[in-house]
Amino acid sequence: MSLISNPTQRSKGREWLAVYARALVPAVLFLLVAGAMVTSTGSGLAVPDWPLSFGKVMPPMQGGVFYEHGHRMVATAIGLLTILLAIWTSRVEPRAWVRRLTWGALGLVILQGVVGGMTVLLRLPVWTSALHACLAQGFFLVIVFLALAHSPSWEKRDITLSPQSHLPRLALLTTIAIYGQLVLGAVMRHMNAALAIPDFPTVFGGLFPPVWTPQILIHFAHRVGALIVTLLVFGTAVAARRAPRNLRTLALGMTLIVLVQVMLGASIIWTSRQVVVATVHVVVGAVLLACSMVLTVKTHRELPARRNAASTLFAQGEVPA
Repeated sequence: MSLISNPTQRSKGREWLAVYARALVPAVLFLLVAGAMVTSTGSGLAVPDWPLSFGKVMPPMQGGVFYEHGHRMVATAIGLLTILLAIWTSRVEPRAWVRRLTWGALGLVILQGVVGGMTVLLRLPVWTSALHACLAQGFFLVIVFLALAHSPSWEKRDITLSPQSHLPRLALLTTIAIYGQLVLGAVMRHMNAALAIPDFPTVFGGLFPPVWTPQILIHFAHRVGALIVTLLVFGTAVAARRAPRNLRTLALGMTLIVLVQVMLGASIIWTSRQVVVATVHVVVGAVLLACSMVLTVKTHRELPARRNAASTLFAQGEVPA
């Protein structure tokens, strides 16, 4: 689809597209809430068929059907909103990579729906259920990234990071670690291993499990992953102490979010996997991942400018020791 030829219309269209992309972020986050509620309430097979529900478009919304069919309705709405995002972007966005990424987001949400349907038809095998959850987190990241790319601040760069700063690398490593932790969490949830170790902060009263089963192993790995993520988040915040204010604020916010996330994880044990606590734990993990990704993107967008600055200094014979 061709771009709008009128520059004024295109500029106005891009301004409203930026607003729309930002509005889509909380909408997709709500989809994650709806999906987490399905798992937390054990409603994954409340509707045993797909794509219809009991052969209907709108079944009675009672019991687990409310969560499962409600999740499908929210997912359908997000799919339609993503179609609009893709068409709108194709009309007014001059950057080819943004247009391609938006169509990729549409493909991802379609794949997400198909995997969700397979999960129901195959009766909730762990691999499809976990893949469905991981794709949801990936789709959320893409939407957050697109909102960032459409923001007015995208072209603004604060060239104040020290060439010796470890922040870009640490932010990237933290983002990868958080996503890996969410993968472990998804597998643990769908293996019904959230309470495989019944105490916290101890492990069966000690530091390590006295016996090992697949459920105990994935649960213990998730706890170790939580420790690694927490250390990385705090390390990132330390590395950001001399960064521009917006990056420092974001890194500090991540430390607060990760502390909340740890407390929610502990509360799942203490409350015997209370539904709201388990759901919020999933959603806060997604928010932490999104914040880390934004920090990673913002810090890495400084790198070309830093290289150019270093090249200029080298050409002038003013390379710092």
